[in-house]
Amino acid sequence: MPLQYSFIIPVYNRPEETEELLLSFVNLKTTLDFEIVIIEDGSTETSEMVVDAFKDRLNIAYFFKENSGPGDSRNFGMTHAKGNYFIILDSDCVLPSNYLSEVDLSLNAVYVDCFGGPDAADASFTKLQKAINFSMTSFITTGGIRGSKNQIGKFQPRSFNMGLSKVAFEASQGFGTIHPGEDPDLSIRLWALGFKTKLIADAFVYHKRRISWSKFYKQVYKFGMVRPILNSWHPHTAKITYWFPTLFTLGLVVSIVAYIFQFKWFLLCYLMYFILAFFFALIQSKSLVVAVLAIPAILIQFEGYGYGFLKSFVTIQLLKKDAKLVFPELFFKL
Repeated sequence: MPLQYSFIIPVYNRPEETEELLLSFVNLKTTLDFEIVIIEDGSTETSEMVVDAFKDRLNIAYFFKENSGPGDSRNFGMTHAKGNYFIILDSDCVLPSNYLSEVDLSLNAVYVDCFGGPDAADASFTKLQKAINFSMTSFITTGGIRGSKNQIGKFQPRSFNMGLSKVAFEASQGFGTIHPGEDPDLSIRLWALGFKTKLIADAFVYHKRRISWSKFYKQVYKFGMVRPILNSWHPHTAKITYWFPTLFTLGLVVSIVAYIFQFKWFLLCYLMYFILAFFFALIQSKSLVVAVLAIPAILIQFEGYGYGFLKSFVTIQLLKKDAKLVFPELFFKL
């Protein structure tokens, strides 16, 4: 059966983002038919008028529902979609013109029931967005793509740019109520059901995060908190590498204290790392300002994720407390 694509996009109070994303759909270079399913997740500032303006150029279905979080909204959209392969996007993404053709080419060459794609920074992004994007995606930080494009079945897709077959959705029942962390949880459950995943490296999106330093810290802090919860649900997936941000942060504190007592080599190692990160960011962005901003972005990412991970590990793994009771902010109630 040929692949019939349905794009699933939950939206919450983001009409301007929705307009920008839909405009990128108009500019797709493809002969493939596809539908777009917009799920308004209880917004007070809806995208309905924006969607209506594109209905003469795009095949769009629009649904409004009570707020229940992005995972449940994606499930709602997939339940109402007409295609047999769903592509899930965040509303703050913009598609390059070859996006769908790259997805279709890859799936027809080596089919999997779930794929993920990377994100990139567009030239129009602010310097802060580019610096945070570097921190989130660079191979020298905790960001970037987990898994390898050569390792089918080992990659955990992220829901800002993720594909899922209808068969896999129905077998797994889609996303759970945890957020963030609903996407790796789904990947792990799909593997247990016998489905395979992969990275489509050329199917990237421009992820235009509406973000500030404080929002970035809150985001990575939550990322750190959910990982021990996922490890408790799926113990076989726990890895020592998840401890890296915590150990990095604690090591930096120890290095600063050691420097006071004239033990300088530890801190010099950190200095060399940040110099290396600076030059990687400079080469990638070709901007001195972005390279400078990349340093605090990396520090925030390590400290936020590391502290969240350690706090959650002690609470969930050592004290054996119920995650839903002690961290209710990480779960949506349906």
